[in-house]
Amino acid sequence: MASTVILGSGVIGVSTAYYLSQHQPGSTIHLVDSSPELFASASGYAGGFLAKDWFPASLIPLAKLSYELHKKLAEKEGGREKWSYAKSVTVSYDPKGERTDGKRGEDWLLEGTSRAGLVQDRKREIKDDEIPPWLKRVDSDAVSLVDDGEGTAVLDPLKLCEFLLEKCKAAGVNLHYPATPISVGTNAHGELASLRIGYSNSSTTIDIPATRLLIASGSWSPKVLDSLFKTSRVKIPIQSLAGHSIVIKNPRKAGKISHSLYCSLDTYAPEIYSRPNGDIYVAGFNSSTIPLPNPATGSTQLEDHLDELKRTAKWLIHSDKELQVVRTGLCFRPVAPRGTPYITRLSDRDLGQGIKTKPGREGGVFVSAGHGPWGISLSLGTGMIMAEMMQGREVSTDVSTFGWQELAPKL
Repeated sequence: MASTVILGSGVIGVSTAYYLSQHQPGSTIHLVDSSPELFASASGYAGGFLAKDWFPASLIPLAKLSYELHKKLAEKEGGREKWSYAKSVTVSYDPKGERTDGKRGEDWLLEGTSRAGLVQDRKREIKDDEIPPWLKRVDSDAVSLVDDGEGTAVLDPLKLCEFLLEKCKAAGVNLHYPATPISVGTNAHGELASLRIGYSNSSTTIDIPATRLLIASGSWSPKVLDSLFKTSRVKIPIQSLAGHSIVIKNPRKAGKISHSLYCSLDTYAPEIYSRPNGDIYVAGFNSSTIPLPNPATGSTQLEDHLDELKRTAKWLIHSDKELQVVRTGLCFRPVAPRGTPYITRLSDRDLGQGIKTKPGREGGVFVSAGHGPWGISLSLGTGMIMAEMMQGREVSTDVSTFGWQELAPKL
């Protein structure tokens, strides 16, 4: 029986472990995370917006699979109560009227435009009962309906991750944290056989059986690959994009309908999601210059960014009293410049150091990273596909275009 080690216990890692554990003993699966606090970055602090088809053509099959898996899991396990899953009426809001500068959603990460620009052609006139009841409108604004709730949804990523982790642990999956991968070990045939990890809260090191290894460490994935396979001929071209967020209490009683609101301002494009548990998530202030911390808990939130989000919330959310901030956050999204994630097996030739892996379903070094701002939305589909790929089963949708074709050789 192959022993599987997953480096990174964020939403991609725990989703993969969850689906792996349905087809192999949980005791043969190990989750390893270097952070002293789990889900301390994007997996715990993202907005939790789900979309069925707001993607490039190559990603839509995976996106649709993942969207349906989110829906089915929520229906089966009580997702509305446990992780605030709900269909979302999605709205585009422009306080100064529709933009005429030609900027569209494809460039929203770099240009500060609205994510809703990805589906610009779907906007239609909105009905009064579809407008978020908490939205404070101004004269001459433009409000459009983007999705009526059949193709978009929201959830609390932290609660989803905690649920998946508990399911994994109940199945016998091993969790190691805070622990850092040190080196890989091989058997007499030069095949990957183990992983040595060191616990950062003690001087303890252990060797974990590992014939299959998955790097799913988000923005930290390039560093993990480089540290374990120092002579590997490729590196993962993933950039880190930092984003602050705040969560406030909905000043009005949360209704049956949740909303996602995308807004275009002069300086940035806020994203506001109301959840069925009474939380409203506000984000959209992004930066590529904030350095990636190590570990994830080493980041320092910038007060000016948080203050800007609070001002935006006060301006856009109607309340008769001061808005109550219940949480602030800073997360780092792993962005692949090509616009699609890496979901693939690394060839033995690419590993370097003369390391081989057992053929077929018994071995392999895999990477699942670079989901950018869509990690939560694509998480369950990615986890299922990754588990199928590692276990040598037929994959639920084709991910052959998410391989290493565009990886640059090391200099």
